Amino acid sequence: MTVFALIIINKAGGLIYNRTFHEGGLNKISTNDYLVLAGTFHGVHAITARLSPIPTPGANRNSASSAGTMTRPEPPSGLEVLESENFRLQCFTTLTGIKFLLFTDTTQTNVDLTMRRVYEMYTDYVMKNPFYQLEMPVRCDMFDRKLLSYIREINNR
Repeated sequence: MTVFALIIINKAGGLIYNRTFHEGGLNKISTNDYLVLAGTFHGVHAITARLSPIPTPGANRNSASSAGTMTRPEPPSGLEVLESENFRLQCFTTLTGIKFLLFTDTTQTNVDLTMRRVYEMYTDYVMKNPFYQLEMPVRCDMFDRKLLSYIREINNR
């Protein structure tokens, strides 16, 4: 079980973070190729989100639930998983439109939990950093160290 790489894309489709964790897993690509990959995935994700089935009229769209609170409708998800014979790409999209792309081995389990933990680290170490500017490339040493430690723990299981 191996995590190969992580890519973070801002809501405009720009690459703001990329990191490779396992050198032997994926072919090495250039920074320009990562930028093209981010933009292409953003476009494909937007198209697949629009292709999502239309909710039925009886669905709970902004209606009161049984507890009396308003419920938020689930946004169209778009492309979430892309699997090949060599790797699996899993996408986690935040409510603010940030996309986390995790490249893993096809046998990797609990990828959704790994994605949630990576997102928690992003919110703790990047978003709470007073020097970070939204939508800009992530340059946070603490995030890098914690992320690398967490992924090494997964890859060594």
